[in-house]
Amino acid sequence: MEKIADIIESIANEKNLDLEHVKEKVVMALINTAKKIYGQEYEFFVDQKNLNLYQKITIVDDEDERLQNKSESFIALSKAKAEVPDVEIGDELTYECSLENLGRTAVNTLHKELEYHIQKLLEQTIFEKYKNKVGQMVFGTVVRVDNEENTYIEIDELRAFLPRKNRIKGEKFKIGDVVKAVIRRVYTDKGIKMELSRTSPKFLECLLQAEVPEIKDGYVSVVACARIPGERAKIILKTNGANIDPVGATVGVKGVRINAVSKELHNENIDCIEFANENEILISRALAPAIVNSVKIEGKKAIVSLNSEQKSKAIGKNGINIRLASMLSGYEIELNELTSHVNNTISNQEAMKNLQDLFKI
Repeated sequence: MEKIADIIESIANEKNLDLEHVKEKVVMALINTAKKIYGQEYEFFVDQKNLNLYQKITIVDDEDERLQNKSESFIALSKAKAEVPDVEIGDELTYECSLENLGRTAVNTLHKELEYHIQKLLEQTIFEKYKNKVGQMVFGTVVRVDNEENTYIEIDELRAFLPRKNRIKGEKFKIGDVVKAVIRRVYTDKGIKMELSRTSPKFLECLLQAEVPEIKDGYVSVVACARIPGERAKIILKTNGANIDPVGATVGVKGVRINAVSKELHNENIDCIEFANENEILISRALAPAIVNSVKIEGKKAIVSLNSEQKSKAIGKNGINIRLASMLSGYEIELNELTSHVNNTISNQEAMKNLQDLFKI
């Protein structure tokens, strides 16, 4: 079966598949072809070493009821002894089968079987490849945009799709555009489907890794990330090396690094926050640009006390700042606005002083 061995090697090289996996599929195709040609009642196996096809027949007693079914997988002991004198019940006789001598029908059947099983193997290999890449960034060329504004992108062996909901608000793509996105999920539905996203926090992390060498090399880690796509994002950065400023390294000289990432995200504003072991400090930093007086944690709620003039900053436009801080920290944030009692006290003291000064005159 030198021809079969050549076919296996050729398929593996052409399709970039594992040689042993291709061999398994070829063996399966040989057995299925033999059953279709000789009959489903026959039992076959393939010698893995030389890839020869054999029919296997088990020796049974002359009175065995399985012989009455005229199964081609069993042979009576007396009949078997006529061929091989020293056999016993339970032994197996094997006969080599040659598909090459069975004509065009066998060849066509084997071709179809090989085509089917190799295609399945190819799909499985591609599926596993991209399933292991979920959360990683990929890029490709836009080949189609449908009526619902879903964007289809050619990425190596697959045509992935970027749903409108996973696209940053205001973005529009046209055929020929090169688009970066993160793999959100890979699944099978009448073929392999790969869904992309540009709104995932993971996409921001991947862009930072690509733009900031310190993050790529592991000197700076992105601990957490929260986004309201196209508007604003907050990231917590932690240094893993001595004398490395995680925020400074990520922002870059004159903001060149963070601006490059922001531009890819449709000018999304990105706040960089330095990691702190104490959750109270982390929450106060996450609420920047607001300046908070204190943070008290009760279960999964963080009660933040701050002056009245800082409240609007803490909340942010349309509540964006406090929402991002909550998403980033994992705590429900409750703002406790301090009254102007302290200010009133100061004002009263000033008034009394003024009165005293007045009476001194």
